[in-house]
Amino acid sequence: MVNFVTAINCMDGRVQIPVIYWMKKRYKVEYVDMITEPGPNKILAENTNSTLTNSIKQRVEISVNKHRSNIIAIIGHHDCAGNPSDKNTQMTQLADSVKIIKSWNLPAEVISLWIDEDWIVHKIH
Repeated sequence: MVNFVTAINCMDGRVQIPVIYWMKKRYKVEYVDMITEPGPNKILAENTNSTLTNSIKQRVEISVNKHRSNIIAIIGHHDCAGNPSDKNTQMTQLADSVKIIKSWNLPAEVISLWIDEDWIVHKIH
């Protein structure tokens, strides 16, 4: 049984608990490896800072390869200080981020999540 999933989440403390709770409940796991940066969907989508992108990738690889996480979520949220873009822009960034993460060819499903103004988690299809 896999006891870990991975969340590439914003450092914003308001989104930590909702994401952890949602992922634990949805995937019936005990632990959520949290990889945080301010506005990670923007960082990955723009893919202009190779140091940050590689840092995120290395941490995801630890989660997948050592903890056997089989789900990687990239998260965007309302009122993000690190990524003050509107929701539509962030949705595009989430889609682009999923493509980047999938290009890493890790043995895990990649999903995207949006946290709304009420701190509710929504899986993006």
